[in-house]
Amino acid sequence: MVTEEQVYEVLRECYDPEIPVNVLDLGLVYGVSIEDDIVLVTMTLTAPGCSMGGMISRDIEDKLLGIPGCREASVEIVWDPPWTPHKMSEEARKRLNLD
Repeated sequence: MVTEEQVYEVLRECYDPEIPVNVLDLGLVYGVSIEDDIVLVTMTLTAPGCSMGGMISRDIEDKLLGIPGCREASVEIVWDPPWTPHKMSEEARKRLNLD
C-alpha cells in the first residue's frame, strides 16, 4: 500500500531543472491523493509559460511509479491558486537568497 509519506519523500527528490530547489520546498505541490495505490499529485508551476512543465510532470510520475505497489501515477497541473514566491519554504527562500 502506498503511503503519503512515501509520496512526499519522492516529491522531495523532484526538481524544476531551472531552480535548485525541490518542488515541495518551492511550494508547487498543492495536494496528494492516493486511492487503490493510484497516486494523483496536484501542483502548479512557477509561471504559466514554464516550458519545463511536461518534463517535471514526467519525472514525478516516473519516480512515483518506483514506489513499491504504486500501480499508476499522474500529475495534474493547475493554475489556481497562482504560485507566488511566498509559497516557498523558509529553507528554499534562504537557498535562493530571497530573505
